[in-house]
Amino acid sequence: MAEFYHAVTLNEEMCVGCTNCIKRCPTEAIRVRNGKAVISSERCIDCGECIRICPHHAKRAHFTHLTKLSEYTYKIALPAPTLYGQFNNLDDIDYVLTGLKEMGFDSVFEVSRAAELVSEATRKLMEEGRLKRPVISSACPAVVRLIRVRFPDLCDHVLPLKSPMETAAAMAKEEAVRETGLPIEQIGCFFLTPCPAKVTDIKMPLGIEKSMVDGAIAISEVFPELSHKMDHLKSVEPIANSGIIGVGWATSGGESAALLNEKYLAADGIENVIRVLEEIEDERIGDLDFIELNACSGGCVGGVLCVENPYVAKARIQKLRKYLPVSQNHLAGGPIPPVMEWNSELEFSDVLTLSSDLNQAMQMMQKIDEIESQFPGLDCGACGAPTCRAFAEDVVKGVSRKTDCVFVYRQQMKKVASTLSQLEGDAAILPKKGEDEDAD
Repeated sequence: MAEFYHAVTLNEEMCVGCTNCIKRCPTEAIRVRNGKAVISSERCIDCGECIRICPHHAKRAHFTHLTKLSEYTYKIALPAPTLYGQFNNLDDIDYVLTGLKEMGFDSVFEVSRAAELVSEATRKLMEEGRLKRPVISSACPAVVRLIRVRFPDLCDHVLPLKSPMETAAAMAKEEAVRETGLPIEQIGCFFLTPCPAKVTDIKMPLGIEKSMVDGAIAISEVFPELSHKMDHLKSVEPIANSGIIGVGWATSGGESAALLNEKYLAADGIENVIRVLEEIEDERIGDLDFIELNACSGGCVGGVLCVENPYVAKARIQKLRKYLPVSQNHLAGGPIPPVMEWNSELEFSDVLTLSSDLNQAMQMMQKIDEIESQFPGLDCGACGAPTCRAFAEDVVKGVSRKTDCVFVYRQQMKKVASTLSQLEGDAAILPKKGEDEDAD
């Protein structure tokens, strides 16, 4: 069985088995068994919805801590543009970037710089007609993994370009090696992430063999210290080198707008994303060139590792953009640099397939239909599965019993009670021992 790394983890001690998480998981990766949530490693896409919805904080995200910086001679911060939306009344990105250097980073390379290059590369590929329409953005790793496990027919629609995070890391390390003369092994790139999906994308990337990013630090982890450093800056370095196009990637619609093409659609929130993907798969969405999808509401500003309300952060990003040029980064003439392209195609992962044997899969499907018809269809989650159909699938796979459904159990108990009552009645009618002898 393939190995999986996941940033989203469960703290069993804090889990009370409330079933809130099973209803929101887009890949039905969570079940509640023996009073505790269980996350299926094969199905999880690390979107973070379970973290967002859990009222008991039993779901958490693994991420790199600041202490890991000490393992590298030269440390580079890769701030996501989402970071800028966490600060009130920010009108100069240089305050944030200088604050990061005060925290101990030797250099800062804005991910928004790479975003502008990815936008230009996307425009170039679309103009050349090399991409299958509609093109689906590959920027959100949770969406890419969702397509990989639930929408196999759409895998060849995904944009085969590295994310701005990966592009920024490659450029930053190349620049650092040139300026410092240090071997690349001594240079560490740390992405300041708004979501756990990016953490997983670094550990187990798709489309490339190995990530150039050495760690992902949660925005919520750096925010307190960074805010303190920004409040006590004696001078501000002119570091910022990106514009409206790059910073706009922080919010839903920013990547699409950067393509300068009106035939696009931008959707955010995992449920809306699934609905759009279903319509693309059914060919109900036509005459569009580009589809931008973000698993988090509002875009990356809605990530569970942020500290600010996503809509407040979005408003701050919109305000900040007024002080920026349109774009400051452009590709040189010629083909797209190989450092920006995927090394391999996105392949379907059959983790949701019932069986590799078609005949067996069909038999299992029929059995699932048969068992599902015995359930009330309420999708109440009391059985520990998100829907009656998912529960029927668990029964067929042998990991659950039909009596785990409270309605089926109640019906069986009624039958048992009725049978016992009937037996008691029959016993009362039968003559007691000795009565027949007296009658004789």
